[in-house]
Amino acid sequence: MIKSKQTKAGDIVVVIFCLLLIFICLVPMLNVLARSLSDSQYLIRNEVILWPKGLNFSAYKTVLGNAKYVHSLWYTALLTVGCTCLSLFMTVICAYPLTYDQLKGGKVLNGLILFTMYFSAGTIPHYVLLNSLGMLETVWVLVIPSCLSVYNMIIMRSSFYSVPESLREAAEIDGAGPIRTLVQIYLPLSKPVLATLALFYAVGRWNGFSDALLYIKKRDDLYPIQLYLYNIMQNSSSGEVAAQEGFSMPGLSETLKMATVMFATVPILLVYPWLQRYFVAGVTIGAVKG
Repeated sequence: MIKSKQTKAGDIVVVIFCLLLIFICLVPMLNVLARSLSDSQYLIRNEVILWPKGLNFSAYKTVLGNAKYVHSLWYTALLTVGCTCLSLFMTVICAYPLTYDQLKGGKVLNGLILFTMYFSAGTIPHYVLLNSLGMLETVWVLVIPSCLSVYNMIIMRSSFYSVPESLREAAEIDGAGPIRTLVQIYLPLSKPVLATLALFYAVGRWNGFSDALLYIKKRDDLYPIQLYLYNIMQNSSSGEVAAQEGFSMPGLSETLKMATVMFATVPILLVYPWLQRYFVAGVTIGAVKG
């Protein structure tokens, strides 16, 4: 099929528009990378835009040589993996029973779950509750309160609804129980959704710092990388920060801040290419129910 001139022109416009969007998204990242590799004298004069000047790797050596930062990076990676696995498990076991029409009290449970999506007690009651449970200053305060997203559960439930009812009936005729049906039928058919939700949960946990900022004050060994970066950026004008954070140089230069941003950003960006092919299918499956 030969495309018309108007179609070709339209394709060219779309490609140019997409390339422009890609460039706009890459510019801030390229600027941070260039500033992290540049000599501080060029940064002071605001001469660095997209290409480093006075190539200098001292900031990266300083960051990699900081034991506290390296610990925070690995700790956040393990925390992200653990929270993602737990959140997926909680999402699946919450969404799957709600797909059964014969579930007693199913509509009431749906209503209660949706209620928590729109209404919450607020920060202070939440803090009082976690304090009464003895979860403050522990790693569990970063795991349990955010282990389930109602929005993601609804996506998972919609995916389960899109599985033909005949497959469940066939499995039940063959003697499969609810758990076996879930493991052998529903989960294999929901891989795109699982991958997409895993990406949502992982990015949310990796980028999260507000919960640690509120609930962890004394144990800096439990600081996730984003809170560690937040403290550095907030206190970068203080000459005492270098000693407090374990850096050998007095004060924090702009180069060091940019290097820290790169180390905190790149790891989660590397996850996207592996899950990209599942993303579109994951967020749209179940959107139209026949």
